[in-house]
Amino acid sequence: MVSILQNVAIDCADAYELARFWSGVTGRPPHPENEPGERETQVPLTGGPVLHFNQVPEPKTIKNRIHLCLRPETSRDQEVERLMGLGATIVNDLRNPDGSGWAVLADPEGNEFCVLRSESDRAAKNA
Repeated sequence: MVSILQNVAIDCADAYELARFWSGVTGRPPHPENEPGERETQVPLTGGPVLHFNQVPEPKTIKNRIHLCLRPETSRDQEVERLMGLGATIVNDLRNPDGSGWAVLADPEGNEFCVLRSESDRAAKNA
């Protein structure tokens, strides 16, 4: 017997607004029953777990012990720019001049996530 990953729970101050941010990141709409002001909201991902946002009273105080890693369909650098336009900030830029590496960003509530190289970035480097 095994366990199946149902969702990834993310604590936050405003569940609906953070779900809207992650909806923009993933291109997937928030759950249709979610409304502004709800303490729990979700973004169902295609073929994967649900991003589940839990509104909590305490602020984030330390680095995440678990985080999401994104592999974009466009180039890594284009995706970093797009996500910054949605409200993300750069926490640590680990991109290298040779095209390798990744970028650590934070969502509007400070939860860290990584943007990896896309498949096309990886293919160009290995060519």
